[in-house]
Amino acid sequence: MIYTVTLKPSIDYIVRLDSLVPGITNRTTAEEYYYGGKGINVSCVLAELDLESTAFGFVAGFTGDAIEKGIRNDRIITDFIKLESGISRINIKIKAGVETEINCQGPHISEGELERLFSKIDRISDGDTIVIAGNIPNTMPDDVYERILERIKGKDVRIVVDATKKLLLNALKYKPFLIKPNRQELSEMFGVEINTEDDIEKYAKELQKLGAKNVLISLGGDGAMLIDEFGKRHKAGVLKEKVINTVGSGDSMVAGFVAGYEKTKSYPYALKLGSVCGNATAFLDGLATKEKINELLAKFN
Repeated sequence: MIYTVTLKPSIDYIVRLDSLVPGITNRTTAEEYYYGGKGINVSCVLAELDLESTAFGFVAGFTGDAIEKGIRNDRIITDFIKLESGISRINIKIKAGVETEINCQGPHISEGELERLFSKIDRISDGDTIVIAGNIPNTMPDDVYERILERIKGKDVRIVVDATKKLLLNALKYKPFLIKPNRQELSEMFGVEINTEDDIEKYAKELQKLGAKNVLISLGGDGAMLIDEFGKRHKAGVLKEKVINTVGSGDSMVAGFVAGYEKTKSYPYALKLGSVCGNATAFLDGLATKEKINELLAKFN
């Protein structure tokens, strides 16, 4: 079983305007909403790839009910903890020539509610995969990822971590199967400027020395690079279509990589499928769909 962890799910409410003028009433030209959170995004794309997953996390209030109901299907088992107070976040994305985002804090999560999550984590067993993605809410202790991974220490579990800076570095001692920094995050972690592919490989291998098995670096418009557990460099480009939406592209890449490796145990194919899924999301209003993934797979070299 693949498990995803989203500590602070959200509803992303997208409003489109011709222009945004402060201090007056603005009228939208269109609105959309999506169920968000990095782990949830991974589960949704895995479902498009015909893989089942269980989604862990915290939800609250009427928005939490909507998130749980909205993502549940025959390939996503929702196993969220319902908080006693507050509501799950509504994040506002204003698209008016330039994009402005307002991301909310979300509900308070108590130590007791966190222990309930740990009890669910304890069910993860040998052969399973866990994907931990996103930032930690400011209402939670900053070592929560380490505490989650400590619960599965000693089990034969494939660990995937998609987090930034200290969160990622602190997880490396648990020897994750896959981590996915982008080029800027890689640069910030080591306090250096990274300009070339050799630079990327050099510092990805430093992360491997610290415990990571496979390092997948997303490079935006330049594609992605994988340094696999054997030290081999793999590169994937991007397809040329109009980019509509970059939100969730990195999560889609993680889902595609996990699915590709799960199905074939091939790192080149895992990178290819991950790249295709990331591209598919970028070319759509929402997350990658099965139809778009299959279309792009036929084009991707």
